[in-house]
Amino acid sequence: MSEVPVEVWLGAAALVAGWIDAVVGGGGLIQIPALLLGVPGATAAQVLATNKFASAAGTGTSALAFYRRVRPDLRTVLPMAAVAFVGAAGGALIGVLIPKSAFNPIVLMMLVLVGAYTLMRPDLGTVTALRHSGSRHTVVAVLTGFVIGLYDGALGPGTGSFLVFALVGLLGYAFLEASATAKVVNLATNLGALAVFVPGGHVMWRYGLIMALANVIGGYVGARTAMARGSRFVRMVFIVIVGAFIIRLSVGLLA
Repeated sequence: MSEVPVEVWLGAAALVAGWIDAVVGGGGLIQIPALLLGVPGATAAQVLATNKFASAAGTGTSALAFYRRVRPDLRTVLPMAAVAFVGAAGGALIGVLIPKSAFNPIVLMMLVLVGAYTLMRPDLGTVTALRHSGSRHTVVAVLTGFVIGLYDGALGPGTGSFLVFALVGLLGYAFLEASATAKVVNLATNLGALAVFVPGGHVMWRYGLIMALANVIGGYVGARTAMARGSRFVRMVFIVIVGAFIIRLSVGLLA
């Protein structure tokens, strides 16, 4: 780290995170460790806020790209995103008060369950086959958005991946359509958290602006890659990323 300028280090991490976020989500599991290593004197709130600022820029770019090509159903997207925004704002209020280490075992357990379930269901997410209809579909989507939004505001890493999995596993979307919907909802959760973090003065703007630009580039490229390759490619990347997250978190807990 001493030989690499911190701005270059954080920009490179944000570029990769933006691509991963656009395809399957979970870029925060790259950006947050990068911030912790690059800016060791930052508070937990500063790390979370700066990560959210960068992620919002990239997620907004990929959400727009996905919407233009995939056209997710706004009857699901809009209420889910609105409730997720509220959940994330509430989560951010919690996140500034509690230690992040308390969440690592919970995140690890969730990732193991998500990864195992996806591997055991090879046809999961290959085509859209909605499990609910009408108001029941909307209620499940809204509840999912609120719970994941609350988590995203309080901690954040893996939120995009959890959204994709919930949309595939609980609602029955194909991976590509789930990714498109998740981007809009994830943008709402980022903005909800920033509604608390920005007025609180927690964003490190010098690093945040550099990371936001890199995240935008990564998000744009990632969205185009996902749309060109389709649901099976997104599923493959999803499994690889979840596996990598499991290994990383396991090593951190054992260290």
